[in-house]
Amino acid sequence: MTDAEYLAVVRGRLGGYRFTHSLGVAESAKVLAARYGADEQKAYTAGLLHDVMKDTANEEQLALFAEYGVRLLPEEQIAPQLWHAIAGECFAKQVLGVCDADILAAIRYHTTGRAGMSLLEKVVFTADFISIDRVYPGVERMREKAQISLDAAMAEGFQFTMTKLLADEKAIHPDMLAGYNEIILKWNQNKKGDC
Repeated sequence: MTDAEYLAVVRGRLGGYRFTHSLGVAESAKVLAARYGADEQKAYTAGLLHDVMKDTANEEQLALFAEYGVRLLPEEQIAPQLWHAIAGECFAKQVLGVCDADILAAIRYHTTGRAGMSLLEKVVFTADFISIDRVYPGVERMREKAQISLDAAMAEGFQFTMTKLLADEKAIHPDMLAGYNEIILKWNQNKKGDC
């Protein structure tokens, strides 16, 4: 399928705000890809599709998981807000025929992140935080960090999300912890190398 065809699918599945957000993430991902050397076309496509299941009812997402044998972790079972990323990867692969593993992973991990993320995954994860429609407290700081380093922006994003989860007494996904720890450990290792 082409991006024009994906666009029609996304427009048909999402409400106005979420559709506008998806366009913004696609554009931000393309810009970040150009800045950091990722594939701009893949970044745009992944950004466009990242929230394709966001407005889908929980029951429909659970039915998709059952149909394609997706097993949710305990941390995912109690967090329906994470389901759209998992369902989005499944929908993109099984229904839309997306076969690029990097695009599928970028969709799958745009909410939690993970250790060992590809450049494209990092681009889409960060683009979701800084797209033009975002107005949360701290977004300008996040945008500034994204211009300096994807890892710095991602660490900020992890901290932002984990702080909110802790305040709401919610579980933190193990992939999120692993992604955050990977960045922090790398930074500490680099500091040791400077001595």
